[in-house]
Amino acid sequence: MTNTSVKQQSFSEIIKGEKPVLVDFYADWCGPCKMMAPILQDLKRRMGDSIHIIKIDTERNPDVAIRYQVRGIPTLILFKKGHILWQQAGVMQAAHLEQIINQKLNEHAEL
Repeated sequence: MTNTSVKQQSFSEIIKGEKPVLVDFYADWCGPCKMMAPILQDLKRRMGDSIHIIKIDTERNPDVAIRYQVRGIPTLILFKKGHILWQQAGVMQAAHLEQIINQKLNEHAEL
């Protein structure tokens, strides 16, 4: 998982890539956001290299959060080739996330 301040161009390049990207929008002061870290590590173990998982600090990258209408944190957004396949705020368990990601990727297999 990448946990850095992201420049807009590199973020755009990442989400437009061939590999699906799950983005976790968070803030350091957010309790539920802290709960997501081990869940996302579990998800990465489950899904391996089939997906990129990156974290975006909304305080350091407010322009990215605004662009994707992140109104609550944590917010998870699934991208494939620059398209948003799914977006949801709140804490979710790894098994449920894996199920949603696989479902959305199957629904949008043409991308």
